[in-house]
Amino acid sequence: MLLSHFNLLDIMTLNKRLLLVAMLGLTSATSYASLDGARGIESRSQKDAVAAQGKVNTSAENTIQYRAEIEQLKKEIENLSVYREHLTALTDNQAQEMVNLELQIEEIKDTRQGVVPLMYNMLAGLKTLVENDRPIRATQRQERIAKLDTMMTDANVADAEKFRRILEAWQIEMDYGTKIGTYQAAVDIDGQTRQVDVLYLGRISLVARSLDNSHYWAWNDQSRQWQSVDITVGQGIDQAFALASRQIAPTMLTLPVSAKETEK
Repeated sequence: MLLSHFNLLDIMTLNKRLLLVAMLGLTSATSYASLDGARGIESRSQKDAVAAQGKVNTSAENTIQYRAEIEQLKKEIENLSVYREHLTALTDNQAQEMVNLELQIEEIKDTRQGVVPLMYNMLAGLKTLVENDRPIRATQRQERIAKLDTMMTDANVADAEKFRRILEAWQIEMDYGTKIGTYQAAVDIDGQTRQVDVLYLGRISLVARSLDNSHYWAWNDQSRQWQSVDITVGQGIDQAFALASRQIAPTMLTLPVSAKETEK
């Protein structure tokens, strides 16, 4: 009986201990499970935080990039505005230039109508001058006038060029009256054509010398002929030729005067 009772008590005590151990084990298992869960939550939280920070960083970088692009667009808009204002000013200026050109074209038309008759008058005056002047380079001057006559009816030559050439011809005529020069020419002397050296001193004196330096002539405006001069006068003519050829230094010259006598 005692053994049976002891065994029963022992069994009951053992069962209690086993139950307590089981409960402690369950509690430990639960604690371990809770700790693992907490660690999992913490790990996920850290991952979420890292992901969120990455998104924040990406958003910040995008924001900086967008701001830079916005600033660049603003600068481009400013540049386009300045360029548009520049084009507007150019357009306005070109419009004004067109108006001015139209006015100038009208003025040119009016000027051309007046210039063409002026050129013919200048050419006619040039012909009269050459015909009545001393025969200084007579052949060359007549050829120049003939070319000007042909040029006046040439449609390929602009009016401005025609006017320039006529002015140039007049300038050459003016130079004949202020310069000293020499040339060779065939002239009519005493009914014979002779090859001579000719010297002109402005329109004051026009003289000639034979190629062998043996005969001398001076132009007479009254008779419009070449007249023979004395050998003593010829010495002054030789000196004038030497001066014109720069063979001697400038000096006083003694030459026959070809001007007409003034009527009293």
